Formats: sequence, structure tokens, C-alpha cells
Amino acid sequence: MAGVMQEKIKKERRFFGTDGIRGVASVPPLDPESLVRLGKSIARQFLGRGRKHRILIGKDTRLSGYMIETSLAAGITSMGADVLLCGPIPTPGVAYLTRSMRADAGIMISASHNAYEDNGIKIFGADGFKLPDELELQIEALMEPGALEGKGAAPSEIGKAQRINDAVGRYTVYLKGSFPREIGLDGVKIGVDCANGAGYVVTPLAFTELGAEVVSRGVSPNGRNINAGFGSLFPEVVSKLVAEYTLDVGVALDGDGDRAMFSDEKGALIDGDVVLAILGKDLKERGLLTNNVVVGTVMSNLGLDVYFSELGIKLARTAVGDRYVLEEMRKLNACLGGEQSGHVILSNYSTSGDGTLTALAVLSVMLRSGKPLSALAADFKRFPQKLISIPVSRKPPLDSLEQLQRLIHEKEKTLGERGRVLVRYSGTENKVRVMVECEDEDSCRQHADDLVEVVEREIGAL
Repeated sequence: MAGVMQEKIKKERRFFGTDGIRGVASVPPLDPESLVRLGKSIARQFLGRGRKHRILIGKDTRLSGYMIETSLAAGITSMGADVLLCGPIPTPGVAYLTRSMRADAGIMISASHNAYEDNGIKIFGADGFKLPDELELQIEALMEPGALEGKGAAPSEIGKAQRINDAVGRYTVYLKGSFPREIGLDGVKIGVDCANGAGYVVTPLAFTELGAEVVSRGVSPNGRNINAGFGSLFPEVVSKLVAEYTLDVGVALDGDGDRAMFSDEKGALIDGDVVLAILGKDLKERGLLTNNVVVGTVMSNLGLDVYFSELGIKLARTAVGDRYVLEEMRKLNACLGGEQSGHVILSNYSTSGDGTLTALAVLSVMLRSGKPLSALAADFKRFPQKLISIPVSRKPPLDSLEQLQRLIHEKEKTLGERGRVLVRYSGTENKVRVMVECEDEDSCRQHADDLVEVVEREIGAL
């Protein structure tokens, strides 16, 4: 029933997707007029009685962030709420500061790993958690033309906007506080690629202040170069950096800093599944893995189920999206969850994925165990996986595609319990994702190619 309701809500949405609002900057709903309405709607949703309300806004480094920030602030202040402007800061920094500064809501302006022409809006409640579907739908309803007509603040009650100049400093202190006091990063050599995004100041700063020697890339944003050849979409950059400077580990963030991909000291790439395996095992051994459960998604590698099963750990799966991972974590009282893409949530420390926090957790395991990252990763055996993304111009319900459904059923029957097939739409882009896992790499590729052929025939690729 919950799955049916979730699907119903998704179909009812006009602006919000699986991770807030996302689109092309200056095009509805990210044009100034729509953004002013959105600012008004957010303020109205969180307004109450008895005190001045405050809404915090952070952003990544995209050129359009200035326009969006200003438009949202205009709408919010017109409703009588104050705005706290943090400037460039990672998404998890907004979640943290919303809580620590006791704001009524937090807004992050970012399109994550997308190119600079895109942008987006993520909204957090006063508790630092992303809003549930129901609240997003209520905000959408308030955005309808005329819905808030005559509801603005009186001239004497209009809000003000102010810069929070120490936002990065506050967040840096929080990050350093998550690292065990009994160990430091003295002598550790770290390569960091910040994707010319939101983490370009805070991430190298946090590692350096903990004593590490840091070699940085992707720390010169110009408004247009976010994710352009750098960051978690291009982990080979940090892998080469590790090899060039003989570093101990490499960390590659995405544009808004809420996820990270890694390189071990040999240059091998480490994704979110491997990180979950390393951190899950460590927490289990130290008696800190609540309920012996880790939350992944339908995209998590089948090898993770096998690995955790041998350790006495259950892997619970959700739909793709860190918000759904977090919802399941809260339901199961789990302290660890994440996605293959590098979103990892450590709920004892954060209410969202945090690439820098994840890196510090991995570094703490390395230092406490005395093992390099390659040795920690070697315990986990991944099943071969083939993932293909197909751009499409339309998104008909997948269950209405008879040939595709028939082929999926045939593939699942052939693979049995030692393989998986997953075909789904991207929640943020006009793409179909086809994923196949099985024990043989060549078979994996062939099964995936067969499915792609049918998808292109029934939907039509761009």
C-alpha cells in the first residue's frame, strides 16, 4: 500500500521530483517569477505565530545561484519571514545549519551532479530532514497563481535578508567534531576533487585542520565549470592525482558535496557499495550497528547482500534516492545507509548524505585498523554489473510496455537467485536506466544489451 501511495504522489507532482525541484535555470519553474512564488509558498508553509520566522538559504557555485537566491529571498521576505544567506556550502551544511541555528526551514540551491545550466531546490525542515512528499505537495498547491494573493506581510512586517559570514566555519567545526579525538590525520596524504562545487572551501579546510596533507583539484569555481570534467562523475581525475603524488586516498565530491567517490592508494575506484561494506563491517565489529541492518537501494550490488549475510547483517532495500534511504533508516532505526552513487548517510551524525563526513568515517576505519583502503575494500566481492542509461523523449509507464515486461520476466527466470534485472526511469533526468547483475560479466552485458534494444524499440531513444 505504501508503494502504491508513493507512486500516486509522484504522479501528482508538478514541480518536485525525487530530490526537490530540478530543471534548466531561468526556465519555469526556475524562472524569477516562479521562484518568487516558491519563496512565498515556502514561507507560508512554515509561518506560525508569536515570533519572527527565519529561513536559511545555501547554494553551490552555479552562476544561476545568484538569481535563484535573490528571487527566493524576495518571496520569503515579502511574507514576513527573515532570510539567512549562507553562500556556497554543501547540501549537508545547509541541513546542519538549519538545525544548529534553529531556522524554521533550510533551502539548498543546487542541481547536484548536473551541468551548470541546470539548477534545483532542496528543502529541509527545522529538524534538518528533507521534506516528505506530502509537505512538498502542499507547497506546490500554494504556488498556484492567486493562491497567496493578499496574504503578504504588512509593510511594517516585511522580513530582511542577512549574510551569515561564518557559515563555512561553523560547518567545518561540526565536521571536525565527528572525527575521533584519539586519532588525527597527521601524516595522511589525501587527494581531494571538489568538482568546482559547493565543497571547494570546506572540504580541503576540514582535512587540513585535522592535520592531513591535502592536494586539491576542482577548487576554482567560475560559475560555469561545476562538474565539468571534475568530481564524482569523473573519479579518474582523483585516481590519477593519487598516483601522481603517491597519496594514501583520494576523495571526489559531487557538485553539492552530499556524496563522494573514492580512490584507494593504488588508484582503484571505490563506490558507495564498497563504502557501505567497509563501514557496515566496522560498525558491526564495534557493536555500533543498530539492529544489525544497513539500508541500500534497488541499485545496490547483489554482492552486498551476500557479504552482509555472511556478517550477520541484513541489507534493506528502497527506491533510488537518498530521501527514501533515510526514510527507511528512520523506520528501521538504522544508523547506516546509502547508494552506489556515493550518497552515504551516517544518521548518528547527519540528517543527510555528506561526502566529507563519509570520507572522515572511512579515514577513521583506515587509521584504527592500520590497513590501507585497498585492503579494507578487498573483503567485498562485487557481482558483475552492467548499467546503461538511455535518453528518452517520453516516459510511458514501464508496466504498459508488453515486450519489455515479457523480456524482463524471461531474464529474471534465467538468472534466478544469482542475478537481478532492474529497469527504471531516472527521477531527475529523461532517461531509462537498465541494470543487470549476474555472476558472469559477458552474460551481464548481453542481457543488458537485449533489454536496451527493446526499450529503444518501444519508447524510442533520443
